[in-house]
Amino acid sequence: MRVVALEEHITIHSLNVEMESTTVARPGSRSGASRAALLEDVEGERLRTMDEAGINIQVLSVPGLGAWSFPADASPPFARRYNDGIADIVRAHPQRFAAFAHLPLTAPEASADELERAVREHGMKGALISGQCDGKFLDDPVFESLLTRAEKLDVPIYIHPGVPPESVQVAYYRGFSPQVSSMFATTGWGWHTETGIHVLRMVLAGTLDRHPRLRLIIGHMGEMLPTMLARCDDFLRQKDTGLPRSVSQTILDHVTITTSGFFTLPPFLAALLTFGADRILFSVDYPFSNNAVARKFLDALPLAPDDREKIAHGNADRLLKLA
Repeated sequence: MRVVALEEHITIHSLNVEMESTTVARPGSRSGASRAALLEDVEGERLRTMDEAGINIQVLSVPGLGAWSFPADASPPFARRYNDGIADIVRAHPQRFAAFAHLPLTAPEASADELERAVREHGMKGALISGQCDGKFLDDPVFESLLTRAEKLDVPIYIHPGVPPESVQVAYYRGFSPQVSSMFATTGWGWHTETGIHVLRMVLAGTLDRHPRLRLIIGHMGEMLPTMLARCDDFLRQKDTGLPRSVSQTILDHVTITTSGFFTLPPFLAALLTFGADRILFSVDYPFSNNAVARKFLDALPLAPDDREKIAHGNADRLLKLA
Protein backbone atom coordinates (compact mmCIF):
# COMPACT_ATOMS: atom_id res chain seq x y z
CA MET A 1 0.00 0.00 0.00
CA ARG A 2 1.33 3.40 -0.99
CA VAL A 3 1.77 5.64 2.10
CA VAL A 4 2.20 9.42 2.13
CA ALA A 5 3.04 11.26 5.38
CA LEU A 6 2.19 14.96 5.46
CA GLU A 7 3.55 16.55 8.64
CA GLU A 8 7.19 15.54 8.48
CA HIS A 9 9.81 18.05 9.54
CA ILE A 10 13.26 18.99 8.36
CA THR A 11 15.80 21.70 9.08
CA ILE A 12 18.97 22.94 7.40
CA HIS A 13 21.96 23.29 9.70
CA SER A 14 23.54 26.41 8.24
CA LEU A 15 20.25 28.31 8.30
CA ASN A 16 19.51 27.17 11.83
CA VAL A 17 22.84 28.54 13.01
CA GLU A 18 22.09 31.84 11.31
CA MET A 19 18.58 31.94 12.79
CA GLU A 20 19.76 31.27 16.33
CA SER A 21 22.44 33.92 16.11
CA THR A 22 20.16 36.68 14.85
CA THR A 23 16.76 36.09 16.50
CA VAL A 24 15.33 35.43 19.94
CA ALA A 25 13.13 32.42 20.68
CA ARG A 26 9.84 33.06 22.44
CA PRO A 27 9.51 31.42 25.87
CA GLY A 28 8.07 27.94 25.65
CA SER A 29 9.23 27.31 22.08
CA ARG A 30 10.21 23.81 21.05
CA SER A 31 13.61 24.24 19.43
CA GLY A 32 14.00 20.57 18.56
CA ALA A 33 17.57 20.70 19.84
CA SER A 34 17.34 17.15 21.18
CA ARG A 35 16.41 15.96 17.68
CA ALA A 36 18.63 18.32 15.74
CA ALA A 37 20.55 15.55 14.01
CA LEU A 38 17.36 13.77 12.95
CA LEU A 39 15.81 17.00 11.68
CA GLU A 40 18.85 17.77 9.55
CA ASP A 41 19.33 14.22 8.29
CA VAL A 42 18.07 13.26 4.85
CA GLU A 43 19.73 10.10 3.59
CA GLY A 44 20.45 8.29 6.86
CA GLU A 45 17.96 7.57 9.61
CA ARG A 46 15.12 9.37 7.80
CA LEU A 47 15.11 7.21 4.69
CA ARG A 48 16.01 4.07 6.64
CA THR A 49 13.02 4.35 8.96
CA MET A 50 10.75 5.35 6.09
CA ASP A 51 11.75 2.18 4.28
CA GLU A 52 11.30 0.02 7.37
CA ALA A 53 7.82 1.45 7.98
CA GLY A 54 6.79 1.34 4.32
CA ILE A 55 6.36 5.10 3.99
CA ASN A 56 6.80 6.08 0.37
CA ILE A 57 6.75 9.88 0.58
CA GLN A 58 7.31 12.49 3.27
CA VAL A 59 5.97 15.99 2.66
CA LEU A 60 8.73 18.05 4.28
CA SER A 61 8.19 21.23 6.29
CA VAL A 62 10.18 23.44 8.64
CA PRO A 63 8.95 23.13 12.25
CA GLY A 64 8.44 25.92 14.71
CA LEU A 65 9.84 28.96 12.92
CA GLY A 66 6.74 30.79 14.10
CA ALA A 67 8.42 30.70 17.50
CA TRP A 68 11.10 33.08 16.31
CA SER A 69 10.79 36.83 15.87
CA PHE A 70 12.08 37.86 12.47
CA PRO A 71 11.96 41.53 11.51
CA ALA A 72 9.96 42.14 8.37
CA ASP A 73 12.98 43.07 6.29
CA ALA A 74 14.98 39.96 7.24
CA SER A 75 12.19 37.41 7.04
CA PRO A 76 11.60 37.23 3.23
CA PRO A 77 15.20 36.51 2.17
CA PHE A 78 15.58 33.96 4.95
CA ALA A 79 12.38 32.17 3.89
CA ARG A 80 13.55 32.24 0.27
CA ARG A 81 16.83 30.56 1.14
CA TYR A 82 15.09 27.97 3.32
CA ASN A 83 12.69 27.08 0.51
CA ASP A 84 15.52 26.90 -2.01
CA GLY A 85 17.42 24.54 0.30
CA ILE A 86 14.44 22.26 0.82
CA ALA A 87 13.72 22.29 -2.92
CA ASP A 88 17.25 21.00 -3.54
CA ILE A 89 16.55 18.08 -1.18
CA VAL A 90 13.30 17.25 -2.97
CA ARG A 91 14.99 17.42 -6.38
CA ALA A 92 17.64 14.98 -5.18
CA HIS A 93 14.95 12.49 -4.05
CA PRO A 94 11.83 13.21 -6.12
CA GLN A 95 10.27 9.80 -5.45
CA ARG A 96 10.58 10.14 -1.67
CA PHE A 97 9.94 13.78 -0.80
CA ALA A 98 7.64 16.69 -1.53
CA ALA A 99 7.49 19.93 0.48
CA PHE A 100 5.44 22.72 1.98
CA ALA A 101 6.87 26.23 1.73
CA HIS A 102 8.02 28.24 4.72
CA LEU A 103 6.51 31.74 4.66
CA PRO A 104 7.86 35.04 6.07
CA LEU A 105 4.67 35.89 7.95
CA THR A 106 6.12 39.00 9.59
CA ALA A 107 5.99 40.42 6.04
CA PRO A 108 2.48 39.39 4.88
CA GLU A 109 2.66 40.73 1.32
CA ALA A 110 6.03 39.06 0.83
CA SER A 111 4.48 35.83 2.14
CA ALA A 112 2.03 35.78 -0.75
CA ASP A 113 4.84 36.32 -3.24
CA GLU A 114 7.05 33.67 -1.65
CA LEU A 115 4.22 31.15 -1.69
CA GLU A 116 3.72 31.73 -5.40
CA ARG A 117 7.45 31.51 -6.12
CA ALA A 118 7.80 28.30 -4.11
CA VAL A 119 4.85 26.70 -5.87
CA ARG A 120 5.69 27.83 -9.41
CA GLU A 121 9.50 27.50 -9.29
CA HIS A 122 9.88 24.55 -6.94
CA GLY A 123 6.59 22.69 -7.22
CA MET A 124 5.87 22.99 -3.52
CA LYS A 125 2.50 21.66 -2.46
CA GLY A 126 1.33 24.57 -0.31
CA ALA A 127 2.67 26.15 2.86
CA LEU A 128 2.99 25.27 6.53
CA ILE A 129 2.77 28.01 9.14
CA SER A 130 3.33 27.72 12.88
CA GLY A 131 0.45 29.38 14.68
CA GLN A 132 -0.19 33.08 15.07
CA CYS A 133 2.38 35.73 14.13
CA ASP A 134 2.86 38.91 16.16
CA GLY A 135 -0.48 38.26 17.83
CA LYS A 136 -2.32 37.90 14.52
CA PHE A 137 -4.12 34.81 13.24
CA LEU A 138 -4.96 34.21 9.58
CA ASP A 139 -8.32 35.92 10.03
CA ASP A 140 -6.47 39.24 10.34
CA PRO A 141 -6.90 41.49 7.26
CA VAL A 142 -3.11 41.71 6.80
CA PHE A 143 -3.17 38.13 5.51
CA GLU A 144 -5.91 38.60 2.90
CA SER A 145 -3.43 38.70 0.04
CA LEU A 146 -1.81 35.47 1.20
CA LEU A 147 -5.13 33.65 1.39
CA THR A 148 -6.18 35.01 -2.01
CA ARG A 149 -2.91 33.80 -3.50
CA ALA A 150 -3.32 30.32 -1.98
CA GLU A 151 -6.78 30.13 -3.58
CA LYS A 152 -5.42 31.27 -6.93
CA LEU A 153 -2.62 28.70 -6.81
CA ASP A 154 -5.04 25.99 -5.59
CA VAL A 155 -2.75 24.90 -2.76
CA PRO A 156 -3.56 24.34 0.93
CA ILE A 157 -2.18 26.04 4.01
CA TYR A 158 -1.21 23.70 6.81
CA ILE A 159 -1.77 25.41 10.18
CA HIS A 160 0.74 23.79 12.50
CA PRO A 161 0.61 24.62 16.22
CA GLY A 162 2.63 27.57 17.44
CA VAL A 163 3.78 28.76 20.82
CA PRO A 164 1.05 30.67 22.69
CA PRO A 165 1.75 34.35 23.39
CA GLU A 166 3.67 35.09 26.57
CA SER A 167 0.61 36.62 28.25
CA VAL A 168 -1.38 33.44 27.59
CA GLN A 169 1.42 31.27 28.91
CA VAL A 170 1.61 33.28 32.13
CA ALA A 171 -2.17 33.23 32.68
CA TYR A 172 -2.88 29.62 31.76
CA TYR A 173 0.22 27.46 31.89
CA ARG A 174 2.74 28.74 34.44
CA GLY A 175 3.12 27.73 38.08
CA PHE A 176 4.72 24.34 37.58
CA SER A 177 8.27 23.20 36.92
CA PRO A 178 9.75 24.77 33.77
CA GLN A 179 9.48 21.44 31.94
CA VAL A 180 5.86 20.85 32.93
CA SER A 181 4.82 24.44 32.18
CA SER A 182 6.49 24.29 28.76
CA MET A 183 4.86 20.99 27.79
CA PHE A 184 1.48 22.10 29.21
CA ALA A 185 1.64 25.22 27.00
CA THR A 186 2.70 23.31 23.89
CA THR A 187 2.72 19.60 23.09
CA GLY A 188 0.78 18.46 26.16
CA TRP A 189 -2.23 20.71 25.62
CA GLY A 190 -1.87 24.39 24.78
CA TRP A 191 -0.90 24.50 21.18
CA HIS A 192 -3.62 22.05 20.17
CA THR A 193 -6.20 24.36 21.75
CA GLU A 194 -4.62 27.34 20.03
CA THR A 195 -4.77 25.71 16.60
CA GLY A 196 -8.45 24.88 17.08
CA ILE A 197 -9.02 28.51 18.05
CA HIS A 198 -7.11 29.59 14.92
CA VAL A 199 -9.54 27.70 12.70
CA LEU A 200 -12.59 28.88 14.63
CA ARG A 201 -11.46 32.50 14.31
CA MET A 202 -11.27 32.05 10.53
CA VAL A 203 -14.81 30.68 10.56
CA LEU A 204 -16.33 33.33 12.83
CA ALA A 205 -14.58 36.22 11.07
CA GLY A 206 -16.09 35.12 7.76
CA THR A 207 -12.59 34.52 6.38
CA LEU A 208 -13.57 31.18 4.86
CA ASP A 209 -16.69 32.66 3.33
CA ARG A 210 -14.59 35.37 1.67
CA HIS A 211 -12.23 32.67 0.40
CA PRO A 212 -14.57 29.88 -0.69
CA ARG A 213 -11.85 27.85 -2.43
CA LEU A 214 -9.31 28.07 0.40
CA ARG A 215 -8.23 24.73 1.80
CA LEU A 216 -6.72 24.24 5.24
CA ILE A 217 -4.96 21.28 6.84
CA ILE A 218 -4.55 20.81 10.58
CA GLY A 219 -2.81 17.97 12.37
CA HIS A 220 -2.99 16.01 15.61
CA MET A 221 -6.31 14.34 14.77
CA GLY A 222 -8.06 17.66 14.28
CA GLU A 223 -6.67 19.71 17.18
CA MET A 224 -9.65 18.90 19.46
CA LEU A 225 -12.22 20.09 16.91
CA PRO A 226 -13.84 16.70 16.17
CA THR A 227 -15.29 16.47 19.68
CA MET A 228 -16.46 20.10 19.64
CA LEU A 229 -18.22 20.60 16.30
CA ALA A 230 -21.72 19.83 17.55
CA ARG A 231 -21.17 22.00 20.62
CA CYS A 232 -20.03 24.88 18.42
CA ASP A 233 -23.16 24.57 16.30
CA ASP A 234 -25.34 24.57 19.40
CA PHE A 235 -23.93 27.77 20.86
CA LEU A 236 -22.29 29.63 17.94
CA ARG A 237 -25.55 29.67 16.01
CA GLN A 238 -26.01 31.17 12.56
CA LYS A 239 -28.65 33.56 13.85
CA ASP A 240 -25.96 34.98 16.14
CA THR A 241 -22.92 34.77 13.85
CA GLY A 242 -24.78 36.01 10.77
CA LEU A 243 -22.77 33.57 8.66
CA PRO A 244 -24.20 31.67 5.67
CA ARG A 245 -23.06 28.28 6.99
CA SER A 246 -22.92 26.60 10.37
CA VAL A 247 -19.55 26.38 12.10
CA SER A 248 -19.33 22.65 11.49
CA GLN A 249 -20.30 22.86 7.82
CA THR A 250 -17.75 25.60 7.18
CA ILE A 251 -14.99 23.57 8.80
CA LEU A 252 -15.96 20.40 6.94
CA ASP A 253 -16.02 22.34 3.65
CA HIS A 254 -12.51 23.74 4.10
CA VAL A 255 -10.48 21.66 6.57
CA THR A 256 -8.71 18.34 6.22
CA ILE A 257 -7.08 16.79 9.28
CA THR A 258 -4.08 14.52 9.78
CA THR A 259 -3.14 11.81 12.25
CA SER A 260 0.20 13.40 13.19
CA GLY A 261 1.41 12.33 16.61
CA PHE A 262 -1.93 10.73 17.62
CA PHE A 263 -1.89 6.95 17.43
CA THR A 264 -4.70 5.72 19.68
CA LEU A 265 -8.18 4.69 18.64
CA PRO A 266 -10.53 7.04 20.59
CA PRO A 267 -9.44 10.32 18.93
CA PHE A 268 -9.36 8.61 15.55
CA LEU A 269 -12.93 7.37 15.93
CA ALA A 270 -14.08 10.88 16.87
CA ALA A 271 -12.29 12.22 13.81
CA LEU A 272 -13.73 9.55 11.54
CA LEU A 273 -17.29 10.07 12.79
CA THR A 274 -17.13 13.84 12.29
CA PHE A 275 -14.78 14.46 9.37
CA GLY A 276 -15.16 11.16 7.50
CA ALA A 277 -12.54 9.10 5.71
CA ASP A 278 -12.33 11.59 2.83
CA ARG A 279 -10.98 14.33 5.11
CA ILE A 280 -8.31 12.43 7.08
CA LEU A 281 -4.68 12.18 6.00
CA PHE A 282 -1.94 9.98 7.39
CA SER A 283 0.92 11.80 9.12
CA VAL A 284 3.65 10.86 11.57
CA ASP A 285 5.14 14.16 12.85
CA TYR A 286 8.65 12.85 12.21
CA PRO A 287 11.08 13.02 13.97
CA PHE A 288 8.97 14.01 16.99
CA SER A 289 6.97 10.80 16.52
CA ASN A 290 8.01 7.35 15.34
CA ASN A 291 7.48 6.11 11.78
CA ALA A 292 7.04 2.47 12.80
CA VAL A 293 4.49 3.28 15.52
CA ALA A 294 2.48 5.43 13.12
CA ARG A 295 2.45 2.78 10.41
CA LYS A 296 1.42 0.06 12.85
CA PHE A 297 -1.48 2.28 13.92
CA LEU A 298 -2.54 2.84 10.30
CA ASP A 299 -2.50 -0.87 9.54
CA ALA A 300 -4.57 -1.74 12.62
CA LEU A 301 -7.36 0.80 12.09
CA PRO A 302 -10.85 -0.77 11.83
CA LEU A 303 -11.46 0.46 8.29
CA ALA A 304 -12.67 -0.87 4.99
CA PRO A 305 -9.77 -1.32 2.54
CA ASP A 306 -10.91 1.60 0.38
CA ASP A 307 -11.01 3.96 3.37
CA ARG A 308 -7.56 2.85 4.52
CA GLU A 309 -6.22 3.61 1.06
CA LYS A 310 -7.81 7.07 1.16
CA ILE A 311 -6.16 7.90 4.47
CA ALA A 312 -2.84 6.31 3.55
CA HIS A 313 -2.38 8.12 0.25
CA GLY A 314 -5.52 8.76 -1.80
CA ASN A 315 -6.63 11.93 -0.05
CA ALA A 316 -3.10 13.32 -0.07
CA ASP A 317 -2.61 12.48 -3.73
CA ARG A 318 -5.78 14.38 -4.56
CA LEU A 319 -5.28 17.36 -2.25
CA LEU A 320 -1.60 17.89 -3.04
CA LYS A 321 -1.69 16.62 -6.63
CA LEU A 322 1.02 14.07 -5.88
CA ALA A 323 0.02 11.18 -8.11
